[in-house]
Amino acid sequence: MIKDILHVKAPGNWINDPNGFIYYKGNYHLFYQYFPYAPEWGTMHWGHAVSEDLVHWQHLGVALYPTKDYDRNGIFSGSAMEKDGELYLYYSAVKYLEAEEENIHLAKDEKFETSQAMIISEDGVHFDNIHEKKQIIPVIYEEEIGHPTHTRDPKVWKHHDRYYMILGSTITGIKGRALFYTSTDGRTWNYANQYTHKDFGTVLECPDLFELQGQYVFQGSPMHIMDDGLEYASHPVCALADFGEENCELCLSSKMQIVDYGLDLYAPQTNIDKDGNRVMIAWMRMPKAVNSNGERGVWNGMMCVPRIMEIRENHIYFRLHPQTDQYLSREIKDRESLDWKQPFRIKAVLKQGDRLDIGGYQIVAEDDRIRTDRSKVFGSMEGYRLKAETPELGGRYELDILVDENLIEIFVNEGQYVLSHVVYNLQKKLIGPVDKILSGAEDEYEEKCCCISEKISKTS
Repeated sequence: MIKDILHVKAPGNWINDPNGFIYYKGNYHLFYQYFPYAPEWGTMHWGHAVSEDLVHWQHLGVALYPTKDYDRNGIFSGSAMEKDGELYLYYSAVKYLEAEEENIHLAKDEKFETSQAMIISEDGVHFDNIHEKKQIIPVIYEEEIGHPTHTRDPKVWKHHDRYYMILGSTITGIKGRALFYTSTDGRTWNYANQYTHKDFGTVLECPDLFELQGQYVFQGSPMHIMDDGLEYASHPVCALADFGEENCELCLSSKMQIVDYGLDLYAPQTNIDKDGNRVMIAWMRMPKAVNSNGERGVWNGMMCVPRIMEIRENHIYFRLHPQTDQYLSREIKDRESLDWKQPFRIKAVLKQGDRLDIGGYQIVAEDDRIRTDRSKVFGSMEGYRLKAETPELGGRYELDILVDENLIEIFVNEGQYVLSHVVYNLQKKLIGPVDKILSGAEDEYEEKCCCISEKISKTS
């Protein structure tokens, strides 16, 4: 089985959105959009990885795959919920009206229909794709309710004795909207309400709504909210919200906030960890595949490190999870001895004008912002954003930086803002003011993976 530390990476070929993120029967389960046959987007399956601690991950292979007429062209994104000890998975089911002749994994002229479906597993490991799937919301043809093509990504939760579902949708492909459904049993669903917002883009994807510190928070991924001609045009946002459970009335009560200012991150999903924290994980978009040695081979796509969400002074913070903090705690005194093949962490407090060079990736504190430049570690690819910056910071520039071979994540001022960037071919150099360099305890790796395997065997 393929294993990962900190960042879940494609176990070969292609992954994108996280799905069904949940703590269930002693393990964290993370499903993900998966095309097992090439390092590019294709007919979606759900891959499956598990972890005991959100640090050490083990891939279990394909969990869901197309078997029905309504999902024959893809198992699109969705979520997970535990009910009566069973794992309920909800997903968007895709059926092409016509496939491309030269590539059957693509819909001709983007014409396809989307419905919502579910599958139940007794143990969270085995999934009967032949007999246990159920279509729960048929294709929506009523324009006043939703869109037959672009209604997708069910996020399900329970509040008191009622189950809720939020779906992303659109009005004629021009204005994004959220749809709400309710249920008394998690199986039969009824339309309840909808909500639109000027910042929902052309289509709203991967919506999420949850309580955090007694306050509702909305998070979603609107398409085409940036029009500067650079990749990417679609980005996740979040905001404080008011939500009336009785009638599913949503109102955003604060301005939209960008989830990650690196603008590579997409499709975040949240759930509760074993200690009751709200944890977010998301897909890091990679324009070019990586050719690695060994079992993984050529791969494309990875996840950010899991992040705890908090509200401080009406602002949403994304900070390192305590498990990540605990793992990356072994101090390295000599920066020349760094192992660049393994994840490590840099702590630094910058002053105006200070500059850090991490393998060619540039970080500078200037104009009361943290600014980054990945030009030297992004190949010759054109049309992508190479530079990024935070909003103004009020004179505080405390950085906690995670470095992996293909990903740099910068947590600014304890998660006030985060910048995450996909990178390629980092050089083995670290230049500039650094307070601490921290790495993980690799001797824990096999032990953790053995524990996961034992738990999976017992549930099986």
